[in-house]
Amino acid sequence: MNAVAEIRNLRVEIGGRAIVDGVNLQVVPGKITALVGASGSGKTTTGLALLGEYPAGARVTGDVRVPDALVGYVPQHPGSVLNPARGVGALLSDIARGQVRHLLRSERRSAARQRIVQALSLAQLPEPDAVLRRYPHQLSGGQQQRVVLAQALLLGADVVVADEPTTGQDALTKRHIVDQLAAVARQGIAVVLLSHDLDVVRALADEVLVMSGGRVVESGPAQRLWLAPRHPWTRELLATGTTLAEPAQEEPGDAVLRVDRLSARHSRTTVLRITDALALRAGECLAVVGRSGSGKTTLARCLAGLHRDHDGDILLDGIPLPRSLRARTREELAAVQYVFQDARAAFDEHRPVLDQVARTAIRLRGATPADARTEALGTLTALGLPDELVRRRPAHLSGGELQRAALARALLARPRVLICDEITSGLDTVTRRAILDLLAALLRERTDLALVLITHDLDTAALAARIAVLDAGELVEQGTAQQVLTSPRHPFTVSLMRTAVRTTAEAWP
Repeated sequence: MNAVAEIRNLRVEIGGRAIVDGVNLQVVPGKITALVGASGSGKTTTGLALLGEYPAGARVTGDVRVPDALVGYVPQHPGSVLNPARGVGALLSDIARGQVRHLLRSERRSAARQRIVQALSLAQLPEPDAVLRRYPHQLSGGQQQRVVLAQALLLGADVVVADEPTTGQDALTKRHIVDQLAAVARQGIAVVLLSHDLDVVRALADEVLVMSGGRVVESGPAQRLWLAPRHPWTRELLATGTTLAEPAQEEPGDAVLRVDRLSARHSRTTVLRITDALALRAGECLAVVGRSGSGKTTLARCLAGLHRDHDGDILLDGIPLPRSLRARTREELAAVQYVFQDARAAFDEHRPVLDQVARTAIRLRGATPADARTEALGTLTALGLPDELVRRRPAHLSGGELQRAALARALLARPRVLICDEITSGLDTVTRRAILDLLAALLRERTDLALVLITHDLDTAALAARIAVLDAGELVEQGTAQQVLTSPRHPFTVSLMRTAVRTTAEAWP
């Protein structure tokens, strides 16, 4: 079958450094081609080349052919492509109206509405009326991602470039996304999948390209590559796929943070209700799991002072924290630090990453600029980000690299409570293991630190001493990680665990 798009000997240079070097790719209708590799390996740059998009100032050689094909793109950070000033309904209506212009005026509105509802359903967004009334900031990261997927489906693309489409998705929704991408391919649409999720790649991909340092180090049919990987990097990538970090200490200290009778709202809609007390102790890791839109991020934002429309008490060392970030003291700001799921949106695009990381120590701890830069470089290096890279602006870092930079920035505040919102979801297996090991080491070394992991990944949740499960804005279960993972009590938790096991089992024969 002829390729609908093709890349030949692509080389992309920035400042004399090749970020993609000699890449060849054929995109075939009805087939799923996956690009895997570490953050910064060139996956996204290669995928964006199919849209004719390159980093600013890049020198590009090679040949990219997309004859008469419409290419849709689902980015890793969906918030960056959604207009925050427009509701979801308006965003989707703009596209849908363009698809029904050939109809009579009297038929256009209902036809556009039908297309929108169908796209949202295919993107696994239930209750379309509720979603259409919201603005992007009122959606979880997973919901934002599915809205962007609905946009691509509405456009009727011949090629869909899906950049980490299951990042930030719970196990139930991930299964639906896998089914949907497979259905897209069955309709004759070519899919280019950029992913760190090896379970998803193995379940979906017809062809896999393994990238490292901007080059394709190995490629071939998915089954052959998994059963008999030839390149050392491929073997390392696959071998660490299910390795877990060491658990947190078993005997935590006194309660650092306590939540009592928390009820949070978006406008007049209650989106989170916690009636049981939820306590976080020094030296302890609490994982908060649940479906996208279940209230996990809203809980985290309430703790950090980023969502003030709530009732109830949030206590730090027994003292109530102000609801608003602006009302908190410098010490309170430093004590509770938040690492966002969308790291790119959390950085100023005009300033070097190193300067932004160092500024945390200057503003919240009163460190001198020289000391702050030295500490920032040390922390960034420990997270695998070299000196030369962090002196660049955020646009020159991959999503995974920016996630690590965001973690470094939070650590420079020397917090009492560290909230990590899906920070491993956009990382390759090797880097994910390193981050989890780092977090485990932090808990061992910083006996006064408490960690909150917002995650859909049950392997990541296994790092925690305790797990809290949210469903539809309610805290339905909490307990030790062993109890929740192996003997769940609530029906939703049972279905979550069963779906996760079934998805993995089907992906790995």
